[in-house]
Amino acid sequence: MPKVRIFLTGVGGQGTLTATIMLARAAMDKGLAVTAGEVHGMAQRGGVVESTLLIGGFKSPRIAKGEADILLGFEPLETLRALPYLAPGGVVISNSESIPAIGVTMGRETAPGLDEIRARVDACAGRSVFLPCQTLGMKAGALQCGNLALLGALCATGAVPMTPADLAASVRKALKPKLVDMNLKAVEYGVAEVRPA
Repeated sequence: MPKVRIFLTGVGGQGTLTATIMLARAAMDKGLAVTAGEVHGMAQRGGVVESTLLIGGFKSPRIAKGEADILLGFEPLETLRALPYLAPGGVVISNSESIPAIGVTMGRETAPGLDEIRARVDACAGRSVFLPCQTLGMKAGALQCGNLALLGALCATGAVPMTPADLAASVRKALKPKLVDMNLKAVEYGVAEVRPA
């Protein structure tokens, strides 16, 4: 059985924890052993949200620095902040569209640009994929679908033991019928970012 440690990070309101649950469900639907945990979460929009998902029979949901096989970043600055958790040569799948912190929007702080973030990610990751999740979510029908685009891209890399079809099957089973089509579109858009037609 494959063993994979996934560290997920984003900001409140992006659906990071929902994505963790959906990815866990896809793994469980394939009969894989799953351990998940919320490391840190802010209920209000804009707060940092981190969670873990371990596939393959782990006893604890904790991921120490340098242990994550995959870093799934729902916001580029949070991807950068979580880089210490990535194992050498690990995989990074990240949103390329930022949600500026309040200090940045008020002009009190500065944040690195996407080019700098990509360079720092590529310096330690074996593979990285950046995709515009908000844009893909809106294209699918709702901004909130962007998290499924990120999961679609992850499954398309082959870095997890679930395929995009496995993820789509779990979406059909888990979501309310009125939400299924737009989320399936988001999965397809995420896959297309990794496997262009």
